[in-house]
Amino acid sequence: MKTVFTELSAAPLNGGYREEDKWVWCGSCVEEPGKGFHLYAARWRKDYPMLEGYVFFSEIVHAFSRTMTGPYHYVETVLPSGNPHDWDGRMAHNPTVVKYGNRYLLYYIASHYSETPTPPDRVKSDRELMYRVYGRIRIGLAVADAPGGPWRKLDHPVLDVSPDGWDSGIVTNPAPCVLPDGSIYLYYRSNTPDGVRIGLARASSPEGPYERIYPHPVMTSITVEDPFVWHNGECFEMLAKDMTGKLTGEVHAGAHFLSKNGLDWEVCGKAYSRSVRMEDGSLRQLGCLERPQLLFSSGGRPECLFAAAADGPGGFDRALNTWNLAIPVK
Repeated sequence: MKTVFTELSAAPLNGGYREEDKWVWCGSCVEEPGKGFHLYAARWRKDYPMLEGYVFFSEIVHAFSRTMTGPYHYVETVLPSGNPHDWDGRMAHNPTVVKYGNRYLLYYIASHYSETPTPPDRVKSDRELMYRVYGRIRIGLAVADAPGGPWRKLDHPVLDVSPDGWDSGIVTNPAPCVLPDGSIYLYYRSNTPDGVRIGLARASSPEGPYERIYPHPVMTSITVEDPFVWHNGECFEMLAKDMTGKLTGEVHAGAHFLSKNGLDWEVCGKAYSRSVRMEDGSLRQLGCLERPQLLFSSGGRPECLFAAAADGPGGFDRALNTWNLAIPVK
């Protein structure tokens, strides 16, 4: 099996997307030839702790740059709908954009609530409402005819929980992969007593229905999250966050996988480290570097890795700032 993902170049010092007064996470980029690059990221208010705040307030925003690595600047808010009665009315997160023929598909997670969110100073000690909102998270889809939108969202989730299955609690981290025949593999994460696991559903067209291929995870003994999957013309490739460090030798580094069929995966090694070489020659140790997303050339070659970054010693609770980091691929 061949791989088209190689190694990363140095990261520009002022690239990517950040907002000083917001938590920023995720980041999926598509090019509009001759005009520039559209980045879809998540952001939310910073008076709440990072982890708890996203559950209540995350929104998916559209940012733009004329250059691939940025810096990107806010254009508009795309999701949530704003109607608390919609399934995706109050929060939206985890955007991933892929091209499908002449259309663009934006997969995301979302939730809803009509209650008043727990105040910032009590949210860590009183998590009952947060857990209820988190438990309502489902995977949705919006469609556009151009990289910059406008986006038309479906009225219902494309993937719900399986009431009696291993993934009965939540479906999150959507990772769509368009196959050569036009069908779509939708990888996703759920939680189990043994740790997070990756599931797989398939649809013959973007609008679905999405049907689970297995009644169990596709990676039964591997603990990763935040998968990003693509078909390179010969086989499947995946980047994912190594939750334990057993795959890469570094906790929360990026693991690289290959598969002939998209179901059975072998580990290739480390795709990237949380120690990032910067353009000025310095080495920056990040607390987090995850949610990997690749931008491809028209010929299918990976050109840039976009990833969610955080400062601090590691862990969401110890980050003071978060942003999207753009790193060119060699």
